[in-house]
Amino acid sequence: MSAAAAAVAREERRLTELDSAIGDADHGGNLRRGFTAVLAALDEEKPAAPGAVLALAGRRLISTVGGASGPLYGTLLRRTGKALGDTAGVDVLRLRDALREGVDAVARLGSAARGDKTMLDALYPAVEALDGSAGSFRAARTAAEEGAAATVPMRARRGRASYLGERSVGHQDPGATSAALLFATLAETADTVPGHAGRTRDSGDSGDSGEAA
Repeated sequence: MSAAAAAVAREERRLTELDSAIGDADHGGNLRRGFTAVLAALDEEKPAAPGAVLALAGRRLISTVGGASGPLYGTLLRRTGKALGDTAGVDVLRLRDALREGVDAVARLGSAARGDKTMLDALYPAVEALDGSAGSFRAARTAAEEGAAATVPMRARRGRASYLGERSVGHQDPGATSAALLFATLAETADTVPGHAGRTRDSGDSGDSGEAA
């Protein structure tokens, strides 16, 4: 979450510029404010398990971020955290399954699907790339970034951008871009865990080297 907050702050202007073309020009600022609030909440409550961290982060995003991004990202993190439960150690495949529940919840909330030019176009490919093999997180990052780039020629069918009709074509979706940014942060963070490299306990590693931090 700390790395995600730093990444959002660093890319705030870019996210806002993308949103200014097909949205309300507030995506970057909204996310920066939300993740700043998330860090404050985590510092105050200090949840012990990964699931509790994500659930708290989701609740704080919903309560502090305006527009669509607060409810959508808040739902993603809350549902993922609920699926993880109170387990202290989480391997890649369990995280993948929990994230899939979170992404499905986002799809239901937004009445959206892949191809609608939304954050789902980055989220679903990223989750599917988390197959537990070495380099899973890096593969997820690539999949998310490719999914975000693929929204450029799409016509938006959901969200504020859908009001523009054909004028939404030619612009990268800001939600898909921020989703790819979060998966990039996940990959970078996983790479800092000694011996991790995206492995699971079932890939031949011993001890805790297969757990996601």
